[in-house]
Amino acid sequence: MKLQTQIPLQKAHRQIDYTSQILLLGSCFVENIGRKLNHFKFPSLQNPFGILFHTIAIENLVSKAVRQESYSEADVFFLNDRWHCFDAHSDLSNASQKHLLKNLNDGLGATREQLSKSTHIIITLGTSWVYRNITNGNIVANCHKVPQKKFSKELLSIDEITDSLQKTMDYIRSVNENTQVIFTVSPVRHLKDGFIENQRSKAHLISAIHQIIESPKLGPHTSYFFSYEVMMDELRDYRFYKSDMVHPNGLAVDYIWEKFKEVWISKECYGTMDQVEAIQKGLEHKPFNPDSKEHKVFLKSLNSKITYLQQAYPFMEFKS
Repeated sequence: MKLQTQIPLQKAHRQIDYTSQILLLGSCFVENIGRKLNHFKFPSLQNPFGILFHTIAIENLVSKAVRQESYSEADVFFLNDRWHCFDAHSDLSNASQKHLLKNLNDGLGATREQLSKSTHIIITLGTSWVYRNITNGNIVANCHKVPQKKFSKELLSIDEITDSLQKTMDYIRSVNENTQVIFTVSPVRHLKDGFIENQRSKAHLISAIHQIIESPKLGPHTSYFFSYEVMMDELRDYRFYKSDMVHPNGLAVDYIWEKFKEVWISKECYGTMDQVEAIQKGLEHKPFNPDSKEHKVFLKSLNSKITYLQQAYPFMEFKS
């Protein structure tokens, strides 16, 4: 008896291993995958501008990084006791204009560097709905609680999304011809836009992405990972959502990660990942008596495991 329909898995040709360099950009679901990769100590950079929900915001970041542009005082504004930039998430907002500009320009530099050396770039798109600043006509990455009357809300067409993805790919390939771009659609439900509107939004994203990966020019350099489809089909039950009924819960994230691992992570890494997991659990251990002999022996063994791994992978850092 089958109680679940499952999406067939096919291993990727250019899988991720511990020699890979990964850049993750996009909506909040990319941070779920990013946290997993970081937990297992794969070399990666995640969302230097914070969460970016749509393709225009991602294109803007990539284009500015590749063209080596920088932000100045004219690109930020002050509201509610903090400085903000319409191109970045509010996580970067700061009480100091100087610190915000430094963080923005450092983010551009880090993006540019990672773009040039990445073997894999994971881009997760969350929505086709965007907000356009009425004053200058620019589509913003984040409204930063600026009154809604200052923006017009628009649904990007499939052609507009495809064009933006094409430009993003062109920028990426101008500095790195060999990287593999993995597109995903976030399973997070943007229900504030409306139930039908959320479905229209996701449909536009999926259609546009597949126009890119089916193109003769870009197809060999792009792939699609079915995180949205796993959530909608294999996990079609509200028990796999957080209490907000919008975001996948920890169990769902773990499930989708296992699918991603099977498709995209080289089996040669599994042993090392198990060693990393053992160390991570050891670092989380809370002893009843930190001064006991048993705990000191435990710490000595844990430090030996860390030293052994770092000899093979010097880039790995562990924090207690």
